[in-house]
Amino acid sequence: MPLVITALGILLLLFLIMKCRLHTVISLAVVSFLVAIALGVQLTDVVDSVEAGFGDTLGSTGLIFGFGAILGKLIADAGGAQRIAITLIDKFGEKSIQWAVVTTAFILGIALFFEVGLVLLIPIVYQMAKQAKISFLYLGLPMVTALSVTHAFLPPHPGPTVISEQFGANIGMVLLYGFIIAIPTVIIAGPIFTVFAAKFVPSAFRGENKGIITNLSDTEQKKLEDTPGFGISAFTALFPVILMSLSTIISLLQESFNIPANVFFDFVTMIGSPTTVMLLSVLLAIYTMGIARNIPMRQLMNSAETSVKAIGMLLLILGVSGSLKEVLIEGGVGDYVAAIFEGSAISPLLLAWLIAAVIRLAQGSATVSALTTAGLVLPLMEGTDVNLALMVLATGAGSIIASHVNDTGFWIVKESFGLSIKETFCTWTVLETIISISGLLFVLLLSVFV
Repeated sequence: MPLVITALGILLLLFLIMKCRLHTVISLAVVSFLVAIALGVQLTDVVDSVEAGFGDTLGSTGLIFGFGAILGKLIADAGGAQRIAITLIDKFGEKSIQWAVVTTAFILGIALFFEVGLVLLIPIVYQMAKQAKISFLYLGLPMVTALSVTHAFLPPHPGPTVISEQFGANIGMVLLYGFIIAIPTVIIAGPIFTVFAAKFVPSAFRGENKGIITNLSDTEQKKLEDTPGFGISAFTALFPVILMSLSTIISLLQESFNIPANVFFDFVTMIGSPTTVMLLSVLLAIYTMGIARNIPMRQLMNSAETSVKAIGMLLLILGVSGSLKEVLIEGGVGDYVAAIFEGSAISPLLLAWLIAAVIRLAQGSATVSALTTAGLVLPLMEGTDVNLALMVLATGAGSIIASHVNDTGFWIVKESFGLSIKETFCTWTVLETIISISGLLFVLLLSVFV
């Protein structure tokens, strides 16, 4: 019944949004309440679950998106994004622009959380598409592919790092095998899939519908000599990457040399958190893109206020999508799926992927599906010689399959690119499924040799 209730809830949500034209926020809230009641959540706890999901989601993403929108707006208004876009196009050429975006997103994605990478890169990639006179989604899909793959397979991202600890896998081997799997997966799900997606969903590639973040990036074109230099523009845009990378390196060195925690490492941890990183980056941008160019503070703050107002509805959508995810978790959907696979005799690698995939489909959270899977398959691994690093990667691959309406990432992509529900399913959901299946196939292929 939990799976049937979940399926009916998803169908109701699609009906309310697509047929009744009810706003996404209201539809998500209605379905969250109904699904919670149907799953047997105590009536006195329903509101708490909805509010907890809303608060947890905005607590982890709200400030990141808020500061990210301000950062992107400041860089765009100053002409920094335009300067970066023109320079990259001149450097790589228009024919290779898609590969330039994929490579950049992959490198940055190693250090950045998915949400941070998205709000950081969208203004720049949008300007690149505008300068090259091509569809924004033609560059946008490969960009989100690279960010998603690094998020799923490569430490120090939370998923693969935590699962590695659960399985007792060597984090260095996870990183090595992760790179081997990630590179061909990005190529398949990114540039190659984009060609097919453009044929099957042409409406998504016409560039008529712009998302919230792209609207912030669509500023008046300046003369190149009136824009900031490429060096300072790139440094401002990449400052979050620099801070996060330094924090990660210092933390890894601390773990490698077993250095006890102290005030310095606590400070590094605080500075390296996404929220702190984005706040410091905004402060830097206020100076480099504003004060240093003699732009009045009032004008800078007007840009900041405009950007935050523009993403207000996006934040509400993200928060309420977190409510739906929370009631599915509270309703025991993940536990029910886990019970189905208890005592299974399938290969540990395939089983880890399958359990993670089904839990992901049922309740939406990649992190929850990965951690639940780790707890389930640990006993099944005893007495086998399965490669622990590959188990981590198989679990990570399963945990990101078929992102849909119960996943916050689905709504982030939909609103960021200005897509309809159908277009998001045909692009983002399919893309995530390709990443998941490709990841599994490469894991199984690699298991023959290691």
